[in-house]
Amino acid sequence: MSDVNVRLEQIFQQVVRRNQGELEFHQAVKEVVETLGPVLVKHPEYAQHKIIERICEPERQIIFRVPWQDDKGEVQINRGFRVGFNSALGPYKGGLRFHPSVSLGTIKFLGFEQTFKNALSGMPIGGAKGGADFDPKGRSDGEVMRFCQSFMTELYRHIGELTDVPAGDIGVGGREIGYLFGQYKRITNRYESGVLTGKSPSWGGALVRREATGYGAVFFAEEMLKTHGESIEGKTCVVSGSGNVAIYAIEKLQQLGAKVVACSDSNGVIYDRKGIDLALLKQLKEVKRLRVSEYVKSHQDAQYIENGNIWDIPCQVAFPCATQNELNEASATMLVANGLMALSEGANMPVTPGGIKVLQTAGVSYAPGKAANAGGVATSALEMQQNASRDTWSFEYTEERLHKIMCNIHRDCYETAKEYGHAGNYVVGANIAGFRRVAEAMVAFGII
Repeated sequence: MSDVNVRLEQIFQQVVRRNQGELEFHQAVKEVVETLGPVLVKHPEYAQHKIIERICEPERQIIFRVPWQDDKGEVQINRGFRVGFNSALGPYKGGLRFHPSVSLGTIKFLGFEQTFKNALSGMPIGGAKGGADFDPKGRSDGEVMRFCQSFMTELYRHIGELTDVPAGDIGVGGREIGYLFGQYKRITNRYESGVLTGKSPSWGGALVRREATGYGAVFFAEEMLKTHGESIEGKTCVVSGSGNVAIYAIEKLQQLGAKVVACSDSNGVIYDRKGIDLALLKQLKEVKRLRVSEYVKSHQDAQYIENGNIWDIPCQVAFPCATQNELNEASATMLVANGLMALSEGANMPVTPGGIKVLQTAGVSYAPGKAANAGGVATSALEMQQNASRDTWSFEYTEERLHKIMCNIHRDCYETAKEYGHAGNYVVGANIAGFRRVAEAMVAFGII
């Protein structure tokens, strides 16, 4: 086993050398690679075929210029990305992120995570991610449209329903998907519904897609609690963020009888001891596109904490649903001290390595994003199924499919962790279960 661990460390150091400065990508790779020793011992053929080395190298990386004109007539230039990480299980599948922080390293970390997340979903899809360093906040609809059209003018030649199927992510919602799809249709002269997911249900989108990531994170947390004879009902919960994932995590938690007392945005935290008013939150964020600070104008008994740390608020179940590395070691220590039982990641890699160690050492049930937030991409795959068959499904039927997929992901992670001697460790379970599915396909295909 010591020889295997040395080999894994060598692989990781090679990744660092070849991808200098991409710290988030290094973090994501290290978190997976350091759990794979028992797999290589049991399956030496993976080492022979250099599966780990190949998985850590994207199949393709596309970087392109995105010029567009703002409302003042000034030319703006952004940078676009699409990284196809692995297509062993199906066409590339992963969201597009529009945010000033987007870089190649960000996209690679997200694409790497997406590969294992998609494998865990059990759906026939590979892993990818894309986006641009464009910020849609404060931009008019016309500016967003012109940016999306320019972005798709380059991206269209690299995607297709059998090749690469993008979706939404931070900064890319129904409005952006509509503009992107319209430009794809215009350029290609094809109504290829399956080329993008996250579409409006009125023109090919799946019901539940908007809710899926948040709902799925709650379903996974519910399954974790069941293994300890507990229920989500009656639990006090905190959900970071106030975007799509956070809003629908709150919605499902409230439907299941939990009490959500806090949410946040990049400016501050809302703490409402009576429970978050979801209808008001939706109005502020989805309709008016305002900051959460506006919440206290309607609920003066609630507290707005400017630049506050949401993880200082006591809760039994936590859902980090904002962004990567938002919950560090100190915050995890505070959560544990305040009685945290379980944490389910709605965002991608929101807990730092130090934070994860604190949670696991304290015996908190911790669900990594590649498992807990797989509901979004799983429902995107269901949307692809509907597009391929020219069919539409009801909200109830699609949610039932989503619930079953999340229960299956939990079961696979739980049983795999137990099989490899790490009972209750969902990080080990998720990494190994996802890796094995991709590895088996890669071995079958030969050296490609």
